[in-house]
Amino acid sequence: MIRWLGLLLVFMSCGWTARAETRLHPLFTDHMVLQQNSKAPVWGWANPGEKITVKGSWSAKATASVKADESGKWKVILPTNKAGGPYKVEVQGENLITLNDVMLGEVWICSGQSNMAWPLGIHQGLTPVDNAEQEVANANHPNIRLYIVERVAKDEPQETCAGNWQVCDSKSVHDFSAVAYFFGRQLNQTLNVPVGLIMTAWGGTPVEHWTSERALMSHPELQAGVMKRKAQPTDQFGQKHSVLYNGMIAPLIPYAIRGAIWYQGESNVGRAYQYRSAFPLMIQNWREDWKQGDFPFYFVQIAPFSGYGGQGLSAELREAQLMTLSMKNTGMVVVTDLTPNLGDIHPSAKQDVGKRLALWALAKTYGKKMTYSGPLYRSMKIEGNKIRLFFDHVDGGLAAKGGALTEFQIAGSDQQFHPATAVIDGKTVVVYSEKVPNPASVRFGWGDASVPNLFNQAGLPASPFRTDQWLGKTISVKW
Repeated sequence: MIRWLGLLLVFMSCGWTARAETRLHPLFTDHMVLQQNSKAPVWGWANPGEKITVKGSWSAKATASVKADESGKWKVILPTNKAGGPYKVEVQGENLITLNDVMLGEVWICSGQSNMAWPLGIHQGLTPVDNAEQEVANANHPNIRLYIVERVAKDEPQETCAGNWQVCDSKSVHDFSAVAYFFGRQLNQTLNVPVGLIMTAWGGTPVEHWTSERALMSHPELQAGVMKRKAQPTDQFGQKHSVLYNGMIAPLIPYAIRGAIWYQGESNVGRAYQYRSAFPLMIQNWREDWKQGDFPFYFVQIAPFSGYGGQGLSAELREAQLMTLSMKNTGMVVVTDLTPNLGDIHPSAKQDVGKRLALWALAKTYGKKMTYSGPLYRSMKIEGNKIRLFFDHVDGGLAAKGGALTEFQIAGSDQQFHPATAVIDGKTVVVYSEKVPNPASVRFGWGDASVPNLFNQAGLPASPFRTDQWLGKTISVKW
C-alpha cells in the first residue's frame, strides 16, 4: 500500500493529470449540414494546449488546426465548398473523431413559440396539421436534415445544448416543426441542395425570453422590465427575460447559417406597442452575436383568433410586425386566410405557412424570380369623400376573393370608424362610406379575428394595416 502511495506521489510531482478526450459541440454529429460556400466555425473542448486538426473530405483545402486555450476550448474555421455530399469530417486531437454522412447545403434556424414548435405528427390533444398522416408517411427526404434543440431555460448563457442531427424520414419528422419542415422541403425541392433545419422553439413564450439580457438592458423601457423581474420573478421561467436566449440560442452561436425563420407574437399581444421595439431588438441581437452580417430573417404575422378578447389588441401586434419590415433583409408572411377555425390559435394549414416563408427566401435570398409577398399598404390620397389606397407587391393586379372586398373601415377626424365600401380600381383600392363625408383614415383587417379578402393575382393576401397614427390601446402597457 505504501509503495502505491509513493508511486502516486511521484506521478503528481511530475505534473501528471487526467487527460480529457477531445470532444465536439453537440451541433457537430453524423448527418449534419454545414453551410455551403462559407467559413464554417467548428468548435469543442480538449486538453489545454492540445493541438486540434479538423479536415473535411470535400477538399484538400478543407483543413484547419488550432491549439486549445487555457480552459480547453478550441475553435477552427473550416472552409466549405458548394452544396453536396455525403462527406466525412475528421477531428484529430488526443483522440480521433470521425463524423459521417455530412452534407454541405443551406442551414436555417427555425424559432418562435407554439406555432413554430407545432409538430407535423399527430399527437393526442393537439390540432393535427392538415393531411398529417400522409405528410408524415411521405416525409422521406435524405437531403433534409433535422436538429431539435432540447427545451432548456437558463439564467446565464450556455455553451452547449442537447440534440443531434437526424436524416428526415417518417420517424424523425414526427416531432419536428411542421412549419420548418414545409419550409425546408420547398427549399430542397426548388434549389436541389441539402437543407439543414435547426428547430429551437417553445410554446407560450414572449420575445423577451429570446433576447439576451445585454440587448434588453440597452433599451430604456425594456431595461426597466429586466430590473423588475430580477426583483420579483413572475412566471414558470423565474426571471422573465433572456432564459431561452441563454439556453436555446446562445449555444448555437456561431454555427454557420444562411438565415432564420420565426413564428411568434401571440404572447406579446397585450404589449403590442412595445413589440415595435422588442422584436427588432431581438433580430438585431441575434445578428450582432452571430457575427454573420444582416442574415435573412423571415417571420410569420400572427393569425386571426377570436380568443384575444375582442379589443383588437392583436391588430396592433400585427402592425408592429408589419413595421419590422423596415429592417434590412426581413420578410413577413401573412396568414389571414389560413384559419378556418377562428377559435384555434394554431392554424392547421402549416403547409402554406412554410411555403410562403420559402417564397421570401427563394426570391430575396436565392434570387429566384417569383412573387413572394401579398399587397402591402404604401400610401393614401383623399379624393373628396373617398380615400384611395396605394400598395406595393401588386403583382399582376389586386383581387377580391369571394365577392366584394371586406374588412375595410373608414373614419373622419372624430376617429369613429364605420364599415366601408371598398372597390378595386386598377392597382389601387377606393374606400368610402355615406356616414363619413370627410374621411381621414382607413383601417383594413383591424380586428382580432378579421378575415379580409384582398389578395394579389398570385393568391397572396394583403397585410392588415391602418393609415392613421392615432394612439392605440396598448401604448401605455409596459413589460
